[in-house]
Amino acid sequence: MTSLPVHILRFVLFILIQVFILNQIEIGWGILPMIYPLMIFLVPIETNIVGLFGLSLVMGLIIDMLSNTFGLHTSSLLLFAYLRPWIFQRFAPREDYEANKEANYFTMGRSWFIYTYGSLIALHHFWFFLFEVADLGSIFYVLQKTLLTVPLSFLLAVGIQIIFVKKPKER
Repeated sequence: MTSLPVHILRFVLFILIQVFILNQIEIGWGILPMIYPLMIFLVPIETNIVGLFGLSLVMGLIIDMLSNTFGLHTSSLLLFAYLRPWIFQRFAPREDYEANKEANYFTMGRSWFIYTYGSLIALHHFWFFLFEVADLGSIFYVLQKTLLTVPLSFLLAVGIQIIFVKKPKER
C-alpha cells in the first residue's frame, strides 16, 4: 500500500508531465502519448467508484484547462475510471485481490498488467480520439491514431513503473 503523499505527488507529476512535456511533443501521424491514465490505474484496487470518479474528474478537468481541450481528457479519464473495476474483475486472479493492494506491474505481474492496462488504455485512447475527431466518417483515422498511440503510451507506463514504483520485497 502506498501512502497519500505518494499519490498526491504522482497526481501533480502526471499532470505536469502530460501538459508541459507530452502534449508539446509532435511525433507525427496523430500520435499523442498519454501517461495520466496510469495515475488512476495505480490507485489501490479496493478504491470505491466514487473516489475513482472524483479523482478522474479533477485530474481530467485540470489537464483540459491547461491543454485547452474542452473535456476530452475528462470524459476519457471518467470512462477509464468507470471501466477499471469491471476490467479488474474480468482479469482477477483466482485468489482474488488483496485489500488496499496497488495495481502495478510488479505486484500483479506482467501478464495481468498487459491485459488490464492494455485494455483500459486502448479504450481510453479510442474514446479520446473519437471525440477529438468528432466524425464517424473518419473512423479509420481514429483507429490509426489509437493503434499508433496505444503502444507508445503503454511502453511509457511500463517504463515509469520500472523507474519509479517500488518493487515488492521477496519473501
